[in-house]
Amino acid sequence: MVRAGLTTDRVVAAAADLADSIGFDKITISALARGFGVKDASLYSHVKNLQDLRTRVALLAAGEFIDRIEAAVAGRAGRDALIAFADAYRAFALECPGRYEATRMRVDPAVAAAAPAYHRTIATTSSMLRAYGLTEPDLTDAVRLLRSTFHGFTALEADGGFGAPRAVQTSWERAVEALHFLLANWPSATSGAAREA
Repeated sequence: MVRAGLTTDRVVAAAADLADSIGFDKITISALARGFGVKDASLYSHVKNLQDLRTRVALLAAGEFIDRIEAAVAGRAGRDALIAFADAYRAFALECPGRYEATRMRVDPAVAAAAPAYHRTIATTSSMLRAYGLTEPDLTDAVRLLRSTFHGFTALEADGGFGAPRAVQTSWERAVEALHFLLANWPSATSGAAREA
């Protein structure tokens, strides 16, 4: 019998909160059930198994992540949009570590294809980069550069990996400025081809 008050949305939201507290890879059906004061079986009326729960958390987190980014970049373009995008990315990664970890989970391609959050993320990121005049294949290369930089920086920051006395905020701002400069002066694909020849 389903316990009164439990819904799939509540279960998934609680799992996301738990992920932020103990880590996305540490959430379990049992830990979640304890938080609700119910037996594990009660949750199986709302999620199929742990993989289903984690997928749902990943989709929830992806939606919350792009909500923040879209709100930050709305009405902005070029450098201003990049700074807003970067700051929203960093804030989410640091404030919601379990949710952020969930956004990096490999989701079944069919599920991902049907998820609005992933489409919105692609559209928002592509729109920001097209303001720099980038098209494919440079667009994909630029997305990979931004993602690598933002993820690497925030992962190191979250782990206390920056030990130098210089303020981390200053380094972050300089890194984003450097990315803006690079995007505004993106090397053409032909220059890479010439180098390989």
